[in-house]
Amino acid sequence: MTNDTALTVQQTARPHGFPTPDHFAFVESPLPEPAPGTALVENLYWSVDPYHRELMDDVPGGFALDAPLEGRAIGRVVESREPALKEGELVFHRQGWRTHAVVAPDEVRRLPRFDGVPLSAYLSVLGGTGLTAYVGLTRIARLREGEDLFVSAAAGGVGTATARFARLLGAGRIVGSAGSAAKVAHLTAEVGYDAAFDYHDGPVAEQLAKAAPDGFDVFLDNVGGEHLGAGISALRERGRVVRVGTVSQYNDPAAPPVRFNHADIVEKSLRLEGFLVRDYRDLQDELYAFVVPHLQSGRVGLDETVTVGFDGIVRAFLGMLHGANVGKTIVRASGAI
Repeated sequence: MTNDTALTVQQTARPHGFPTPDHFAFVESPLPEPAPGTALVENLYWSVDPYHRELMDDVPGGFALDAPLEGRAIGRVVESREPALKEGELVFHRQGWRTHAVVAPDEVRRLPRFDGVPLSAYLSVLGGTGLTAYVGLTRIARLREGEDLFVSAAAGGVGTATARFARLLGAGRIVGSAGSAAKVAHLTAEVGYDAAFDYHDGPVAEQLAKAAPDGFDVFLDNVGGEHLGAGISALRERGRVVRVGTVSQYNDPAAPPVRFNHADIVEKSLRLEGFLVRDYRDLQDELYAFVVPHLQSGRVGLDETVTVGFDGIVRAFLGMLHGANVGKTIVRASGAI
C-alpha cells in the first residue's frame, strides 16, 4: 500500500462454524476523496468485537459480501471539506475495518481528552464495551450495594469491565467463568473477581455451585447455552439475568437449546432482560464521569489485547473467537500513539 491508496477488509463468503482467513480479503483502492460536507479520516484504532461473527451470517443487518466491513474505529481527520470537522481532530466513528474513511459530521463523535487516559480506552472501558457493562449493571440489573454477581465470559472485554465497575458500585462477591486456567488466574489476581473457574473443567452447574454455594443476585450473561441454564438455576429469589450475548452459539448453529427449570422464573420471581447498547448512547457522558477519575487514579485498569498493524485485524478477530484474548480486542495502526 502506498500513500495514495487505502485498504479495506471485505467478507468473501458465509462461514459455517468458525470463520477462517479464507472468508476475508484485503482490498486495495485509491485513497477516497471527501465530498463537500465530509472529511477524510485516517484510522488509528479498530475495535474487534464478538458481534461481528453474528453479522457474518445471512441475517437482517448483517455484513454484505464483497463490501467493506463496518465496526467501531478511532481516526484522525487528514483532509476536510466540512468546517465542523477540523484537520487533525480525533473522532470516533463506525466505518472501521478500513485504513481510511469518509465521514460526515453526524457520523462521528468527538473524543474528549482526559489526562492520563490512552486512546485505546475509548474502544474498551470508555467505548461500547464499557457502556455495555455499565448499562447492564446500572440500568438493567440495577445492582444494589452488597449484591453478589456471576459473569460468564468473564475474561472478555465486557466481562472484565463488568467486574471492575461492579466493584466501584459496591457489589458483594463476584464470580466469573473463563476458558483457561491462565484467564482464571488473571481474573482473581488482576481484575477483582473473588472466584473464577474454567468451564472446560466440568459441568458449569457443578463448578458454579462450588464457586458460589449460596447463589447470587445478578447474572450478567455473555455466553448463553449451558451457562445460561446453570445461572438461572443458581439465582436467589428476585434475581436478575442480564443477557448481553450468546457467544456459545455464534460458531455453532446446531448448539442445543438452553435447559433449565422454567418454574424457577415464577417461583423465585426472577427477571430476564436483554438489551442493545446502541439504545443507551445518551449515557456516554455519564460513563465518562463514572470511569475516568478511576482510570486516572489507577483504581480501574485497562484489560486489552492489542494487535499492532491493520494487516493483523483478521488474525485478531479469529484469535478472539478462539479465546486468545484477555479483555477487549483492539488493533492499533503501526506508529499510532
